[in-house]
Amino acid sequence: MQLSPGKQWGLRRMADARGIFKMTAVDQRPPIKGPIAAHLGTSEAPWEQVAKFKGLLVETLQEQSTAMLLDPHYAIPYSLDALCPSKGLIVTLEDSLFAETIDGRLSADIDDWSVSKIKRMGGDAVKVLAWYRPDAGPRVLQQQQDYVKRLGEECARFDIPFLFELLVYPLAKDVHQTKEYVEMKGKKAEHVLESVMEFAKPDYGVDVFKLESPVNAADADGSSEVQAVFDEMGRLAGRPWVMLSAGAGKEEFKQVLAHAFKAGASGFLAGRAIWLEAFNAYPNWQQIELDLRGGATDYMREISLLADAAAQPWKQHSCYSPSGAHFAYADAQFRQQYAAI
Repeated sequence: MQLSPGKQWGLRRMADARGIFKMTAVDQRPPIKGPIAAHLGTSEAPWEQVAKFKGLLVETLQEQSTAMLLDPHYAIPYSLDALCPSKGLIVTLEDSLFAETIDGRLSADIDDWSVSKIKRMGGDAVKVLAWYRPDAGPRVLQQQQDYVKRLGEECARFDIPFLFELLVYPLAKDVHQTKEYVEMKGKKAEHVLESVMEFAKPDYGVDVFKLESPVNAADADGSSEVQAVFDEMGRLAGRPWVMLSAGAGKEEFKQVLAHAFKAGASGFLAGRAIWLEAFNAYPNWQQIELDLRGGATDYMREISLLADAAAQPWKQHSCYSPSGAHFAYADAQFRQQYAAI
């Protein structure tokens, strides 16, 4: 893989000096809005309540983070002033509302947002989540593939890293039905692996994968059998990748990270494993902040030390040249192509 200047700079901004990603997700919408609305007995969570919690996440967790993932609806308008300029800024583009059909889920952008707008506002990377099941209906598969391909092309055009998140989900025919943003019960490793294999194709332009555990987090037991599945996922990714937590508990996620780092992951981009316990104190804002500055910060420090010890620096990934990631500034063909952007 050859990096353009903008992509290289964005990836550097997201990681620490060694090239390890220690990133915190603050872009969750339903997992925050739902509990707040349920507590208040309202159909919709008040904007100020959701944004206030996201603001606390930025204020309390950014010191331990190399980058923060923010959403345009709440986190950016409420917290951009509070975000330290030395931290990487990743902006989520997919709408949290998806179309559920008999053949599978369809993703879409947030209204009035785009790759170009994220680039213009100073974002260091574009993050997109696509729900994907290799056994979904052919129409759904084609639309999801076209959606991701379009975004990959736009990220290349505007020279910004494309951080792509994959999640498997239950189809209408499955036993475990949920529309929640949680790990699918009884998920099959082959669905995760086949999804990674599809989007690792160069047509999609993915720079970094944000991946879920290929086995249920509770089954990440340190065994050689489970490690082999993680190893295969890393091989299929073929570029830098990080782990997401998908609502896993603290200890479960640590075990997932242990497998992932052995398989070549370059860090993590996690949210609820870090801050969910604190959020459970809602609406006691004083307790939430105490827990974020205490247990959540301690946990962030703990998994960061695990990453320091075992994660693979992104710039040393085998997809780049033996000398490491760099853009080919001396390549005449590259200069011609870049001038046309």
